[in-house]
Amino acid sequence: MHSLDSPKQNQILAALPNPDYERLRPHLEPVPMPLGWAVYESGTSLSHLYFPATSIVSLLYVMVNGASAEIAITGNEGMVGISLFMGGESTPSRAVVQSAGSGYRLPASVLKREFALGGPLQLLALRFTQSLITQMAQTAVCNRHHSLEQQLCRWLLLSLDRLTGDELVMTQLLIANMLGVRREGVAQAASKLQADGLIQYSRGRIKVIDRQGLERRSCECYAVVKTEFDRLLPYSRGAAVQVIRQPRLRPTNVKR
Repeated sequence: MHSLDSPKQNQILAALPNPDYERLRPHLEPVPMPLGWAVYESGTSLSHLYFPATSIVSLLYVMVNGASAEIAITGNEGMVGISLFMGGESTPSRAVVQSAGSGYRLPASVLKREFALGGPLQLLALRFTQSLITQMAQTAVCNRHHSLEQQLCRWLLLSLDRLTGDELVMTQLLIANMLGVRREGVAQAASKLQADGLIQYSRGRIKVIDRQGLERRSCECYAVVKTEFDRLLPYSRGAAVQVIRQPRLRPTNVKR
């Protein structure tokens, strides 16, 4: 099991000003996030917002026949369960841990109370949501217009951005399920990348040898997603997130 050092392993929590972070800290519960664990299922009401620390979570859409495809991934740069603050309370997608690790969760009641303040957490959450929408849209375009090899490169790079090292523990079958393609296609694409010296693949472990080469082989979709993420969430480059606090307005119809 991964050690849990601090909620600030999650970049959104780390970007909060200290007073806001300390207000949340007593309510943040550490949780192990093992491979394959369903953070939430399609259509269920969410009770917590999750902040991955060392894990990666895939957002999947599951068809009636059981087939599935990944629509986005989230790691320590973000959060899982955005429907809680978007007003929907539930979502037709499914969230599953694709890379085991740890995280923290915040009760829905605390999240909603914090959101009502209109402070830094609200701003960061909304910016993250916009970057997530960009990733979903670009994934749909990529799956329609680009080769499986390019899709695999994009997926590897997005996953790598959310890990501390250069190695992923991932079987070809799991990758195929994420991309919504046949396992044979993934095996062929991975073999080609390995033959060209970009990755090493053995017994469910993928090590990236030449990241720049992988970026060159990827389609434009990876760069689009990363550029938008860096624009909206500057903490990825070590910059502080500035939040303008709006003055609270008193209702005009309340008698004193």
